[in-house]
Amino acid sequence: MDRDQLAEKVRPFIDLIDDMRSIGIDKELPLPTIAVVGDQSSGKSSVLETLSGVALPRGTGIVTRCPLLLQLCKDRTVKWEAVISYRDKVNEFDEPSEVVRYVEQAQNALAGKGVGICEDLITLKITSSTVCDLSLIDLPGITRVAVKGQPDDIGAQIKNLISKFIKNKRTIILVVVPCNVDIATTEALKMAQEVDPEGTRTLAILTKPDLIDRGAEKNVLEIVHNKVIFLNMGYVIVKCRGQKQIDENMSITCAIEEELEFFRNHEHFRSLLREEKATTKCLATKLSNALVNEIKVSPTTYLTVSCSSYTQCTLENMWSGTY
Repeated sequence: MDRDQLAEKVRPFIDLIDDMRSIGIDKELPLPTIAVVGDQSSGKSSVLETLSGVALPRGTGIVTRCPLLLQLCKDRTVKWEAVISYRDKVNEFDEPSEVVRYVEQAQNALAGKGVGICEDLITLKITSSTVCDLSLIDLPGITRVAVKGQPDDIGAQIKNLISKFIKNKRTIILVVVPCNVDIATTEALKMAQEVDPEGTRTLAILTKPDLIDRGAEKNVLEIVHNKVIFLNMGYVIVKCRGQKQIDENMSITCAIEEELEFFRNHEHFRSLLREEKATTKCLATKLSNALVNEIKVSPTTYLTVSCSSYTQCTLENMWSGTY
């Protein structure tokens, strides 16, 4: 199935869940979700930037201070447009470079201008001819030590926030782990294992493959091949923009092209392309399929929800094959 055929099948399911969440059904019924979890400096922001095609807030310390629902909608007729909403605020814009300003503005409004966090959700919907059809929630990076201006229990606050999302058994946990650290010691994977000990709903992304020590490639391959810590959904390895490339203003489009060339020419990792375990493009396809599969698991659950007749009709049409 090519990407356009996949998009036609995926979009109705994702739109339905996003619509149900927007009217508050997730407060009564756990909705399928992809939650992105990672330690600070794991490369989480870079992965999300590559998937969305736009720069997101960056910096030291806690950058993601509120849960961010990132809705990506592929539409060949739209060059690029976005809507950001939180509480009673809604802003529409059509300039990708404005994403950082609007997200920071939303976080400051919800969590204050300091370095604290807030559980209120920010929704950023991006419609473009170049994005994949996907919907996921970015969560604050896990930290262990409070910095100036943060409460002493900031680490516990972040873990509590993350736990509220990943303990939902309908949530796919997307764990971001750098290749150049011991995967078994990462807090993000530990948290995932606590709520998903069998690894049935956890998918891990290995980042920064260009930073591993020479000779360590075999260890990384064993992880990707599920021989170290088994995850039912497996592993995908990606290479996103590094700080040097960001400083040099490398575009995300160029970074995606460079990522493909990196794996094609890598002595040890090129085989992962054939196995569909490498590149952000592969990751996007896996995530879209995983989310739709989770939505389709128990359709009768959604049909019994007290929601609008439109939503119920949409669900009935979906699972009867109308879509």
